Amino acid sequence: MPTSPLPPRRRHPPSIKVRFMTVTPDNIPGDPRFFVTQGPFALAELARCSGAELRAASDGGEARRFTGIAPLQSATRDQVSFLDNRRYLPLLEGTGAGAVIVAPAFADKVPAHAAVLVSRAPYQAWARIATLFYPAPPVTPGIHPTAVIGAGCEIDPTAAIGAFAVLGARVRVGAGADIGTHASIGAGVEIGARCRIGAHVAISHALLGERVTLLPGARIGQDGFGFAVTPEGFENVPQLGRVILEDGVEIGANSTVDRGSIRDTVIGAGSRLDNLVQIGHNARLGRCCIVVSQAGISGSTELGDFVTVAAQAGLIGHIKIGTKARIGAQCGVMSDVEAGADVIGSPAMPFREFFRNVAFLRRMAKKTTQDGGGEKAGKA
Repeated sequence: MPTSPLPPRRRHPPSIKVRFMTVTPDNIPGDPRFFVTQGPFALAELARCSGAELRAASDGGEARRFTGIAPLQSATRDQVSFLDNRRYLPLLEGTGAGAVIVAPAFADKVPAHAAVLVSRAPYQAWARIATLFYPAPPVTPGIHPTAVIGAGCEIDPTAAIGAFAVLGARVRVGAGADIGTHASIGAGVEIGARCRIGAHVAISHALLGERVTLLPGARIGQDGFGFAVTPEGFENVPQLGRVILEDGVEIGANSTVDRGSIRDTVIGAGSRLDNLVQIGHNARLGRCCIVVSQAGISGSTELGDFVTVAAQAGLIGHIKIGTKARIGAQCGVMSDVEAGADVIGSPAMPFREFFRNVAFLRRMAKKTTQDGGGEKAGKA
């Protein structure tokens, strides 16, 4: 008998049982295996925390205590839910939630059994209540035995350094900071108080303010994309700047911020970068900017305060985007954008102009199709 060229199939040893967990739709949020939970809380505490106006349920219920939050469609009497979008009104009518956060316009739509938490900013109120029930996990101070700490480091005794983290020489870590597992912190880096540095983050040539959050895999301070073009090829230009992350900045997983070439790359206080964002060398973002996933900002481009850059937008280098401007998804920005402007398309243009052009092109395409169809029919 010929032998099979394939190796025998491996089987699990009899002592090992492979089990799969069944997950039901709309599972209750805050799985205790992953999240720290606080509570229960009374309605008055929720109203005070969120800044919302409390309107009790028809059955009173002021003494009712709440254990968590949940979506409208799955919430129960001891949970809080919220509505911030008119399209979900049908879910509000049938919700089993014991309390619902809504804008004033929807307050009379809440079922009689539920207390109403009325807020002019329902999503913000929801965020505050969610944080009350599920606070960020506390930092456990200490340096893991497997961490590598360079010479001359200054680490606050309330900070935490995770397993296999590597800190170069002269790194400074502030009070309550949390450095995740396998993080790599280059020589001279300064990390402010209450920063949270995720697993496998790499930081070099950077100064971080307080309360900065870097999600896993973020890369901060590497060489910028700078080189001189010569007849023989390319010659790298030394990147001699730094990265400055101001207070409250949050940077998503696997995003990259290049250090400056001859001046600093700066991310302004409170700004939020999504996952997979690229910030080029010498770029400067103002306060509270938003940059959504897969967007790229080229070197030396400057954003004012409260600028929004939507997903997959691309900004060329050496341009200025004015305060509160909004850049649409997949937008190609090749020149300055005025403060407060809304642009979309490639090349970028004002929203109204872009959609007028789209409508015109559709009319022309339809007319061309009709004319072409008539000619073909005549020739036939």
